Amino acid sequence: MTVYFIGAGPGAADLITIRGREVLGRCGVCLYPGSMTPTGLLTHCPPDATRIDTAGLTLDEVMARILEAHQEGVDVARLCSGDPSLYSTVAEQMRVLDKAGVPHEMVPGVSAFAASAAVLGRELTVPGVGQSLIITRARSRSGSMPAGETLANFARTGATLAVYLVINHLEDVVADLLPHYGGECPAAAVALASQPGETVVRSTLSRVAGDVRAAGMARLATLLVGRTLEAEGFACSVLHSAARDWSA
Repeated sequence: MTVYFIGAGPGAADLITIRGREVLGRCGVCLYPGSMTPTGLLTHCPPDATRIDTAGLTLDEVMARILEAHQEGVDVARLCSGDPSLYSTVAEQMRVLDKAGVPHEMVPGVSAFAASAAVLGRELTVPGVGQSLIITRARSRSGSMPAGETLANFARTGATLAVYLVINHLEDVVADLLPHYGGECPAAAVALASQPGETVVRSTLSRVAGDVRAAGMARLATLLVGRTLEAEGFACSVLHSAARDWSA
């Protein structure tokens, strides 16, 4: 018996990986976040699989269901929105499983920042413009930020930022970033990327908060900030250059 933490992708049912779909298709129990999992994704479960919506369950209740399946020798698919390596609470679940001696694996998925970049049609790492991406989140009640991990500290690097869980803290986030990026720095917000109701705002840092409010965004938005969002006139990479020393 194995517990599989499967990245369900950013929303669209067909953005789960082939591996994730195949693993889901052979698990007798599937735990999923109801408010964030498209119904089409659950059709990949075996017809007789037990489906459990975890939206209203505590950690103890979730783990009790998983450990019960372990006692019965049934593989478990634990669907996680996006990719399980980011903001998924997988670490605390694996800690319980390790203590109980329950085998587990992670199956990666498409994260919201990648889906947002695809919607915008932008590469987030552009030669000579930006080669780093910082993924972080706004402060919220659901999790504390370690000392030193502040937006201001990240902004001082000038790297492209992807800020999760931003919609209720957007004005504060912008205020932290403005001194470092400047008001005309490109910024974009994508809500419900790849899902019905997807909303996209392309703006600048000084105007993005007002534009997002005007667009009526209310949930599941990712903010991207950085020069790569509107990069033009940059030098091409040497990766495929005819002048490259191919012997190196």
